[in-house]
Amino acid sequence: MVKKLSKAFFLDRDGVINKSSIVNGKPVAPTKLANFKIIKDVKKSLIYLKEKGFLTIIVSNQPDINKGLLNKSVLKKMNQKIKKELKVDDIFICEHTSEDKCNCRKPKLGMVLDAKKKWNIDLQNSYLIGDRWRDIYLANRLKLKCFYIDKNYKEKKPKKYNYKVNNLFHAIRILKTNEKIF
Repeated sequence: MVKKLSKAFFLDRDGVINKSSIVNGKPVAPTKLANFKIIKDVKKSLIYLKEKGFLTIIVSNQPDINKGLLNKSVLKKMNQKIKKELKVDDIFICEHTSEDKCNCRKPKLGMVLDAKKKWNIDLQNSYLIGDRWRDIYLANRLKLKCFYIDKNYKEKKPKKYNYKVNNLFHAIRILKTNEKIF
């Protein structure tokens, strides 16, 4: 018997699910649980995605682990908070820095391909949302439809995305008005 393929909505974490600090025009991920704040309307956005049959999967670079700025136990508590409050299906984390040359750090494909294998995901009917060029470049490489949250960071900007949005809730509003894109 062939298992039915699932569709997924891949989400970056910092800047999409939770708030990031901005330092010198660039986002900085929280390193303390007290600073880990879920963005308004994320929960109801994820509920909508679940109602539409999407798996919700976070794919997040967390190089502060290897840099010694984020304790693994704090990351674990952040992930537990996400799973408890937001009911996401899974969380894939890359703890490496760019120098590590791993296969999982976005824009490399590892985390999404691992999720695809684990959850039997049909990438053609899946989406990704992120706020950095690495997220969107990953989506482009896998031909995922994507939403770019443009927060005007002082860094390279992606050029190819399906929708530019203000936040996850804005992306959901677009999906609701274009439900034929499901």
